[in-house]
Amino acid sequence: MKRVLTRTVAAVAVTTLAFGLGACSGTDENDDAPDAGDDEVVSEPSGPLSVWVMGDVGGTFEEVTAAFTEETGIEVQVDAIPWENVNDKLTTAIASGDGPDVIQVGLSLLSTFADADALLDLGDQVAEHPGLAAENFPDAVAPENLGDGRMLTIPWISDTRVLFYRSDILAEAGYDAPPTTWEEMREVAAALAERGDGQYGYYIPLWDNTLPVQYTWQAGGDVIGDDGAVDFDTPEFAAAVDHWLGFFADGSAPTASDWDQTQGFVSGATPMVISGPYLAGAIREAAPELDGSWSVALSPSDENGTSLFAGSNLGIWHNSENVDAAVLLLEYMAEAETQIAWYDAVGELPTNLAALDELGGRGDELLAVYAEQLTQARTVPMVPGWDLIANEMVTALTAVAATGADRDATLTEFFSKADEIAANY
Repeated sequence: MKRVLTRTVAAVAVTTLAFGLGACSGTDENDDAPDAGDDEVVSEPSGPLSVWVMGDVGGTFEEVTAAFTEETGIEVQVDAIPWENVNDKLTTAIASGDGPDVIQVGLSLLSTFADADALLDLGDQVAEHPGLAAENFPDAVAPENLGDGRMLTIPWISDTRVLFYRSDILAEAGYDAPPTTWEEMREVAAALAERGDGQYGYYIPLWDNTLPVQYTWQAGGDVIGDDGAVDFDTPEFAAAVDHWLGFFADGSAPTASDWDQTQGFVSGATPMVISGPYLAGAIREAAPELDGSWSVALSPSDENGTSLFAGSNLGIWHNSENVDAAVLLLEYMAEAETQIAWYDAVGELPTNLAALDELGGRGDELLAVYAEQLTQARTVPMVPGWDLIANEMVTALTAVAATGADRDATLTEFFSKADEIAANY
């Protein structure tokens, strides 16, 4: 495996950012750093590094980084933040400035972190650390596609949305292949919903605040205007809304807010769903006897088949006192071998292109579909406050689908709320 971890680098001065966040809790034992003009002496990156990751993967992160610590001597201290506490934890960190050295940032929150200047610009690090270079990753997560062009994070975990389908149930209904277009999707979903009471064709999670945006892309549009501001009042978004609502209007999708997508898929009540690779593991755990009776396919297309590129990146807190060590950890986490080890441990897809190629060659048909869909995927809009805007969007659509609220009036109100949220950032 290619290693650059033992390379020593000159001490890096970190400029305090204008908005004055407080000091990070990390420490740096680099008091004896050489003068800037001394080219003969270099300092060893020190540590320990404080790292924030999300969910219950703290132990796995420690295991995967054990080789990093062994090779560099840099200790990694991991704080795993439960998902239900993530928003509060990150909001408090941005407000107080008391962050870690290295932090996991979901793509949907990256623009908010960028707007707060909470992350260090890594652009100057690429020359010494080629593992961070954009060409190692899909175009969707290149720095120029993640906001203002600064390189604030490196891609770590990727996720995309594909069509999960019960091949056995589709075959019984006379379909020997999954739908590939919007029109086919509506046809198949309606046919499967005719199987009887409590049977549907397609499950749309009412909490999924990305699917309507994905549909807008597929209709050939965007939810961001040419001026960089949010703009939902377009023909393409209207087409996406009509497509989304159509499944509820004809009874193809359930309106229950507490519907369990795994159990609905396993029971056959909802034999199609657009979801991420994590669902495959849930299905296998819940119903191993269904092996061979379900699969995944590319997201059905309209003008195109663009899907969501989701996932998480890793960044360095803007005033970390362990920048040298933190950069080495980011480069280690960006390596193909490390990302494959992470996939094998927790099932989360890599972002490193070489890692995706290697996994795609394993003969796993699901992995091959995920990898192909990632080449036809985009990130959520990189605008501050996007999470709040997207939640308002799905709340409005749910009101129409589940409670019969007036479509046009509800959308008009949503457009105003979206503009208001955007104006406050």
